[in-house]
Amino acid sequence: MALKATVYKTELQVSDLDRNHYETYHFTVAKHPSETDERMMIRLIAFALYADENLLFTRGLSSDSEPELWQISPSGEIDLWIELGQPDEKRIRKACGKAREVVIVSYGDRKAEPWWEKNREALSRCGNLTVLYIPIPDGATLASMVQRTMQLEFTLDDGHIWLISGETSLDIVPVYWKKKA
Repeated sequence: MALKATVYKTELQVSDLDRNHYETYHFTVAKHPSETDERMMIRLIAFALYADENLLFTRGLSSDSEPELWQISPSGEIDLWIELGQPDEKRIRKACGKAREVVIVSYGDRKAEPWWEKNREALSRCGNLTVLYIPIPDGATLASMVQRTMQLEFTLDDGHIWLISGETSLDIVPVYWKKKA
């Protein structure tokens, strides 16, 4: 018998001072049975970093042909393709051919840097690609923010992230390994 996704109701208040974007988003997030709490929270951080009324969660881990998040133009073109973790270099090159902009949000101290070192040269040729690394000071703190009903506050100012859930807060400074040309 296949395991079912766990559903989380989320209210995400985004205050992005860098883009002058202020909005509260309400959505249901399905966590795949093989997904960790930390990875699900990274998905929410990725959403907040690129928040837009047209940015959508996809089937993610349940689909090989879709990223974690994407933004589709009214004409059906892919404006933004967001992957998480350490995706296959060939998959990213293919995505760069399909989308106007591709973003990889990498995380995980032990795996992220070796993955980047291995793929840096090949991915540097992709002009529409941004690769950023989210250093999480304490993975348990990020996972401790996960609740079946979440109210999260996300503030981005001068590239600096503050993520707050109740009494728990995280201070994160993303590291950009590559910015789109």
